[in-house]
Amino acid sequence: MTARRRQCARDDSPRNWQFDILLADDFVLTELAGVVDVLMIANRVSAHPVFEWRYLSVNGGYVKSRTGAYVETRQPPDRPEADYLFALGCSDPDSPALSLGRHVQAYTYRNAQVFLLAEAASRYISEHGDRHNALTTHWENSVLLRERQGVFDAGSALAVQDGPIVTCAGMSSAIDITLALIGRHVSSAIKMTVADIMLHEKIRDFSTQQPFSGLRGTNTGDPELDRCIELMSSNIEEPLPINELVRILGMSNRSLERKFRTLLDTTPNTYYRELRLAKANNLLLNTTMSVQDVGFACGFGSGFSGLYKSFFGITPLAMRKERRRVPG
Repeated sequence: MTARRRQCARDDSPRNWQFDILLADDFVLTELAGVVDVLMIANRVSAHPVFEWRYLSVNGGYVKSRTGAYVETRQPPDRPEADYLFALGCSDPDSPALSLGRHVQAYTYRNAQVFLLAEAASRYISEHGDRHNALTTHWENSVLLRERQGVFDAGSALAVQDGPIVTCAGMSSAIDITLALIGRHVSSAIKMTVADIMLHEKIRDFSTQQPFSGLRGTNTGDPELDRCIELMSSNIEEPLPINELVRILGMSNRSLERKFRTLLDTTPNTYYRELRLAKANNLLLNTTMSVQDVGFACGFGSGFSGLYKSFFGITPLAMRKERRRVPG
């Protein structure tokens, strides 16, 4: 037990819970707001402030989000006294600032719980995943890890806890995770009031599957269309012919066309092709795979470069060169 916690145990004063929030350049502002806004509103609606937080980065100083917002930070302490550490994701999964094993160990050694979001989670998985039985990260990062490391056994849940380490999908799920966390320290009524103020209609639990993860539908409002998109997302490398899709779904080509036209203003073929191109673009910009291998991984043959250029207006090699020249 830390000195601060021993002092709280002796006092009759209300307990404040400390959050350390670790940022790296190009951090995700959505994730920061998802944590801090929940804590701030919880303090506002409680009888007394319950939560404290501070911003950290590996080197201290100002850290810039991918949207251009700056946050002033300090370096992580050698002997942390926080109850929770949140490490946020950033736009560069290879950033040295995401290699946080030493800091994670310092916090867990002193009985803090560590939440690793998105790229911070995937970096931890790539470096220390063999120490854990269950892990998760954002589905985009899962794709990259599979491509880079081959076999990769991570779920698609919003969050997974394994001992003091919680790996998380990040993005807007930071709100759900923080709402669930504050429920340990405030009443259910206060937690739900915070969710209502944030217009957060439903608090998703850790086991909720990520949308567009390939394991669940996309909530179009039509179960058959949801199932079709799920099948498409699960069959990127070897795309299913539309005739095979309608056979599995037990419906006609015309009915499927009508659903795509009515609800998504596109055709099944166009949607499937654009879905695979989006995956290809992600691999192109975030891996070192050759253009040819990217095309094959997303179900395209020898005409991949031409199809990519017709959609994005630039060749795959030119896009990769341009994006690597421009930070973020």
